[in-house]
Amino acid sequence: MSHFKIGESKVIESRESQDGTMIRRRRVSLDGKHRFTTYERIERPGLMVSKRSGSREAFDRDKLAKSIRNSVGKYFNSDLDVQNVVDRVEEMIYELGKDEILSSVIGETILNVLSETNEMAYVRFASVFKEFKSLDDLERSIAEQRERMKKREDEEK
Repeated sequence: MSHFKIGESKVIESRESQDGTMIRRRRVSLDGKHRFTTYERIERPGLMVSKRSGSREAFDRDKLAKSIRNSVGKYFNSDLDVQNVVDRVEEMIYELGKDEILSSVIGETILNVLSETNEMAYVRFASVFKEFKSLDDLERSIAEQRERMKKREDEEK
């Protein structure tokens, strides 16, 4: 692919995401030889993450997506499913309205979203996040997930 700048292209189609948080734009280079897609999302205010080690770093959506993809991505049908989890986690974190958040809160938020979307991904992520040491830990986590699912089913009735 030859090198060109996005400014050297034109938009041929724009579409808003279903949840309204992103715009997908199909573009074509000015010479008409190259088509590509760009995504625009609202830039959020800076959020700092406090790690277990005591260090701090800026919240990074891409790092979150990579972490989820690496740890439980195989339990999803597509990268879009992973992005949907990331979208929900990010939204829940920003709804807390804080400038700084503990990494453990992010982990718990991931678990909450996974508990609603994919039970196997939930158990796998929980085993790493909660540092399971035994089968008893695993069984307890499975029992908790089953209880959450039953409660959700009862609420839907």
